[in-house]
Amino acid sequence: MNTTVPRDIALLLARVGVGVVFLAHGLQKLDVWGYAGTKTAFAGMGAPVPGVSAFLATWVEILGGIALIAGLLTPIFAILLVADMIGAYFIAHIGNGIWISDGGYELVLGLGAAALVIAAVGAGRFSVDGVLGTRLPWTRRTVAVERERVTAA
Repeated sequence: MNTTVPRDIALLLARVGVGVVFLAHGLQKLDVWGYAGTKTAFAGMGAPVPGVSAFLATWVEILGGIALIAGLLTPIFAILLVADMIGAYFIAHIGNGIWISDGGYELVLGLGAAALVIAAVGAGRFSVDGVLGTRLPWTRRTVAVERERVTAA
């Protein structure tokens, strides 16, 4: 029996886990620190155009987290989250080593790598993208490959 169910369950769990962390970080910027606090923190880290950077990071993390959880427009939001983590690495973490306890990049690296994998392999069957199937350009090839694989087995 040839099935993608274990792979699809793994993708679902990975998407939800990573999405929750991104969503929590975005909501922290919005609800805990507020726009002014986030902008001030970004200015202190040397972020370019701190007001714009703070706004973009906040909303990419909130909307991207929700999108990963739902599996909606997954490759688009996953790539935006990878870009967000690249920015975080270069702006806030590059000079601090790997360990998060020292302000390092271990969380940024883990989240960025996970988002990159999700962007590359897609959301899986248990997602909005999966339900929409061949109606979305980024799912057409995946659906066709899976159909060929299952019929060949």
